[in-house]
Amino acid sequence: METEILGERLELWPQKAVSWPEREILLLADLHVGKINHFRRSGIPLPVKANDRNVEVLLELVEATKPKRIICLGDLFHSHYNPEWEVFGEVVKHFRHISFELVLGNHDIMSDIQYSRKGIQLHDELRIGPFIFTHHPLEEIEEGAYNLAGHIHPGVNLRGKGRQSVTLPCFYFGAQSGLLPAFGMFTGMARIYPRKNDKVFIILENKIMEVSTTS
Repeated sequence: METEILGERLELWPQKAVSWPEREILLLADLHVGKINHFRRSGIPLPVKANDRNVEVLLELVEATKPKRIICLGDLFHSHYNPEWEVFGEVVKHFRHISFELVLGNHDIMSDIQYSRKGIQLHDELRIGPFIFTHHPLEEIEEGAYNLAGHIHPGVNLRGKGRQSVTLPCFYFGAQSGLLPAFGMFTGMARIYPRKNDKVFIILENKIMEVSTTS
């Protein structure tokens, strides 16, 4: 599925990522690497294999999009250091030809040394072409620019017959800003309320569908 923003073509992937082919960039948000182990230490019995699935999906995207840069819009790691960080580091090490970059989020609290020893570049904010990449959505955006952010973990509620409803992860694109869905598993969602003419693309199993906005 494709969409166009300020003349730039973006590809939306059901693995909850965005590819910018012209710049050979892969965009992700809110991986929350380490969250599963964090929950398990707290006594929540999440499956260990979920850690592997996050890595598998990332590898699938790298193979499909062949990026030169992978940019995470914040919350790459969930909390303090744990062994999942070393697993992710091996992925970075394997793809030496790819620049791994992180726009810092509120969960990215490890020391800069941990990121630098894995070869991950850090940014408070990153501007490329018309886009301003941040973790938290910007409140003010200059004319001619577009903000892409994470943090919110957007989901949209769909209603069916018999008062049935379901909330699904989505890509959201407003007039001057957009939100990427959370890439990581077990990250939860926050319901968004699109305005008329906003673009919303839901992720349904392994497909992406655009839904209409009427209010």
